[in-house]
Amino acid sequence: MSTPLFLERCFANRFVNRIAHKAVFAFVMGLCLLWSAAFALRPQAAPAMAAAFHEWPSQWDGAALRPLALSEVEQRFAERFPGAIARLTDGRQTLVLREVNTPTRMLHPAADCYRALGYRIEQTLLSRDAQARLWRCFVTEGPGAQKLRVCERIVDAEGTAFTDTSAWYWAAVSGRSHGPWQAVTLARPIE
Repeated sequence: MSTPLFLERCFANRFVNRIAHKAVFAFVMGLCLLWSAAFALRPQAAPAMAAAFHEWPSQWDGAALRPLALSEVEQRFAERFPGAIARLTDGRQTLVLREVNTPTRMLHPAADCYRALGYRIEQTLLSRDAQARLWRCFVTEGPGAQKLRVCERIVDAEGTAFTDTSAWYWAAVSGRSHGPWQAVTLARPIE
């Protein structure tokens, strides 16, 4: 059997050939879908060195920082967080720094955390500090706790700052903001 005759038989406009071609096409499309799903569902592994160690700043606005231990709740949260978390203090205020490697809904507003702990949130507003950085700030008071002024912001790798967590998330997911991102939360007692 010569090649042209074989090709004529395979591609002849017959019912059996039409069904066979459609079945082969459907099978190949199914394999493509399975292949894509396997790669889409596979978790992205963080680089081992980045996940194992993160160097935090030693100063904040000229004041020396010292590390604070994470609480048990914060430690459990940090184990699932796609990045790293640290609590630091300069003696006047507490800083919570979060290095975020991928866009995540696990990075949420500090007000949500305080509300979940029973604190009341008041006086939410945007504020600029002495370095002209824009922050989202609020005053909070919990049961039997001192009043705190809490300010937060998120900064991407290019220096773009976000004061709204949702705006950051959608900018990061859509590719308009590139990581890693640093989320900073400052909590200072009000006297």
